[in-house]
Amino acid sequence: MGDRMDFSLLNDEPVAASEGDVLGSGRAAREIAKLLHDSRTATPFTLAVDAGWGMGKSSLMRLVEAEVAQQRDVEVVWYNAWTSTGGDALEGLIKSVLMSFDRRALRRALHRLSERRTLLTAIGATLGVVLAPFGVAGLVDRFWQALSVDARSRNDMRDALRDLATEWAESAPYEPRRLLVVFIDDLDRCSEETVLAVCEAVKVYLDIPGLAFVIGCDRSALGPSGLLRDLGPTGSAFMEKIFQTSYRLPAPGGDEVQAYVRHCAERSGLRELLDDDLVKLIADRSARNPRRIKRLINGFGLECSLNPVWARFEPEAVIRTLLLQYLYGDFYRILVTGDGIHPNAAREFLEYRTARRVLGQGVRPRSEDWQTTVACVTGHGLAEPAPAPDLESWTAVLARLEEELPTAYPALARDQNFVHLVEEWLRLPQADELVQRLREGGVTPVVELRTDEGTPRGSGGVPARQRETYAGLQVLWVDDRPEGNRSLVSYLEGRGAEVLLAEDGWSAERVLRSRPVDLLLSDIARGADRDAGLTDLARWREQERFVGPAVFFAGRVTPARERQSREVGARITASGGELLQYIDEAWEEIRRSRP
Repeated sequence: MGDRMDFSLLNDEPVAASEGDVLGSGRAAREIAKLLHDSRTATPFTLAVDAGWGMGKSSLMRLVEAEVAQQRDVEVVWYNAWTSTGGDALEGLIKSVLMSFDRRALRRALHRLSERRTLLTAIGATLGVVLAPFGVAGLVDRFWQALSVDARSRNDMRDALRDLATEWAESAPYEPRRLLVVFIDDLDRCSEETVLAVCEAVKVYLDIPGLAFVIGCDRSALGPSGLLRDLGPTGSAFMEKIFQTSYRLPAPGGDEVQAYVRHCAERSGLRELLDDDLVKLIADRSARNPRRIKRLINGFGLECSLNPVWARFEPEAVIRTLLLQYLYGDFYRILVTGDGIHPNAAREFLEYRTARRVLGQGVRPRSEDWQTTVACVTGHGLAEPAPAPDLESWTAVLARLEEELPTAYPALARDQNFVHLVEEWLRLPQADELVQRLREGGVTPVVELRTDEGTPRGSGGVPARQRETYAGLQVLWVDDRPEGNRSLVSYLEGRGAEVLLAEDGWSAERVLRSRPVDLLLSDIARGADRDAGLTDLARWREQERFVGPAVFFAGRVTPARERQSREVGARITASGGELLQYIDEAWEEIRRSRP
């Protein structure tokens, strides 16, 4: 790939200063900061910064924090809820707030506690050391010990915290009062127990004058249909009371997100590889999600820098291939697997697009387009369309053609970004060599076993299943290219399944004769035989050699193949995530049928 590229990874840290604010969140940050400061006499209150995963909640909150921290009568606390577990979150948040108060206010609060008869037993150990030279951390620990020792003491915690916060907020020379802004981030990434503990701290113990909370979360994830779906009506009503108001962070505008893509590419060292069309494509296909854009850029850079497969190709060829891989995973799988139908799925797609345009118009086209249309139709085993323009006849031909083509093609034909990407990709001098290299297994389709719930599921992505187990499941996987399924096989075996591999129907039949099999996974095309998997399963069904659930995992899923799969009692998919969903459903069926 010519000279070695200087690439650097982008971190996932939020923007904390205005000079890094490429997406233009600064204006909203200033307005929110002003609102918080002007509303300090109306405390306590809670503001939600509401947005989906990766849309910039933390960055906006950091910018707000920087703005309000400039006010001499405002103190700030940053608390990441994701760092706590369960009940520890309540203690952690309250202690974080207490650490913001000055030492003299904490010592006076401890003196007041020592004078209250109802707490003498709880703080007996504290009385002898109140006057000791503890720092703020030591005083906070003493305060917490005094108020959390038993249920009775914890009932008094809110009053003690109110007295302490009021004294701090109303202390001279601040008029009308000081403000403590508590930022709580990543609440929607926590367990239900942690979410409820944080909300208990906010609403039960810290709902006091002088305190304002800014909580970053996806409120839909905290709703009745999300993380807290097991809460009853009372619990849901409690959650609704937490937030007095919300600011729904909008998706960045087209110009802003494209500027962000260029900014990330510049910082990573990839800027010269992305022209304006590719920048727009990344912006659109990433759903204008800043975190997703960073991950794409990092993925591109790592592949270009570290994968030796790309060493013989020009950077432009590499980046366009990776865009197909990351942004159009379903098509990329078709391109890589081939599946015995067409030598180059990219050319097949463009031929189909021409045939779609010609046959859908019913008007005699120019000679070149007509030749392409005829070749496309006859190349998929269909009769040549009548040469005389006939919209009804040609529409029927198009319908039959689409039965034999991947189900994704019609939608992709309407995606101008994709069409342009494929056209430019095929114009590269190394396009055919690239396809051959991909077919040889140099760069396999992306099948990711993701573990964080916030990560979006791309095409072929496999969602996390932390609790699922396949202990006792016997799987036979038939595929003439088993290396392409390695990650999925490891996933199943890691959760207790026994996976037997066969590269052809003859080897698979030997397994079926020798031992019981619960679930059959299979490809369809093998070598020159386009329907090998379908033919094998039909025969085994007829001979009653295998009667259990079956799933075809194929690079090409067409309407015709979907129909043929149903006819032999099987399902079909090109998606790794959907495959695991089907395996889950089959495993439930298998377990129910066992004595």
